[in-house]
Formats: sequence, structure tokens, C-alpha cells
Amino acid sequence: MPGRSGKAYADWLNARGDAFRSRVQVATLDPFNGYKNAFDDQLEDATAVLDAFHVVKLGTDAVDRCRRRVQEIHGHRGRNNDPLYGIRTTLRAGAENVTDRQWARLQTAFDADERHLPVWLAWSCAQQLRSAYRHERTAEGRTIAEKVIDSFPTCPVPEMAASAGR
Repeated sequence: MPGRSGKAYADWLNARGDAFRSRVQVATLDPFNGYKNAFDDQLEDATAVLDAFHVVKLGTDAVDRCRRRVQEIHGHRGRNNDPLYGIRTTLRAGAENVTDRQWARLQTAFDADERHLPVWLAWSCAQQLRSAYRHERTAEGRTIAEKVIDSFPTCPVPEMAASAGR
């Protein structure tokens, strides 16, 4: 549909008519509040879900926000020789793809300062989400994902806790 706004989505749903909207049981959305608002207004009996890509992306984005916040304890934005800055791209990778050299760099960065611990915790949470969607048994993967997501509101890492509301 043309347009990327809650109004465009609401108008599109409204144009489909009551018969169409009443048959919708589940709708996959991206985590844009405008879509969720339109969904709630137009499809009140349906269930909104995020697809695996967007759930994992939200987790990965939270890790990056956490890394940037914690990096500020050093009094500046990241520089090439800063441990957290040096692992920024590795933090976006799945643990299953991390090489031995990258694991060593991660460990060095996390060990460099105890204040880096929130980044490790955020990355661990995001990795649990990734692994849930890669699980060989869908039902067990779903259980893992729900457990991880349900833990976010009480997570001591503010970026992960904020992800729960998205």
C-alpha cells in the first residue's frame, strides 16, 4: 500500500470493508506505533504479531543503544581504540557466526571495565531471542522467545526494558 503512516494503513483497512476486516484473525506488523494504532482501531478482534525479523531487530537495536550509552562513561563517543567501539559490528552478529578472534575481542571489551557489563547482558538477551527463532522445534522456540520478551520489563538494562514496550 502507498504511504508509511498509521493513517495510510487505517485508510487501506477501512477501504477493504467490514467483511474483509472481520475475517482477519492475525496480522503481522512492524513495530511502528501508527500501524498498531490503526490495527487496534480497525481490527479490534484480531491478534497483532511481530515477525521474527522485527523482533530480532528490536533486540539488536537495543544492544546498540546500550553500547552507545555505556561508551559515554569514557567521556567521548567511540574511538577506534575503545573496546566497545571496536566490537560494535560483532554485537550485531549472531553468536553462531562469531569467529574465535571475534569472541576474544568481545571478551576483552567486556573485561576492560566492569561498567561494560550492561552491554554483555543486552547482547546475551538479544542472542536468546535470535536462538529462539532458530530453534529446530517451533513450539519450544516460541516458549523461549516469550520467556525472554516477558523478562524485558524487569531487565536492569534500560534499553532492553524499553524494548518491551515497542
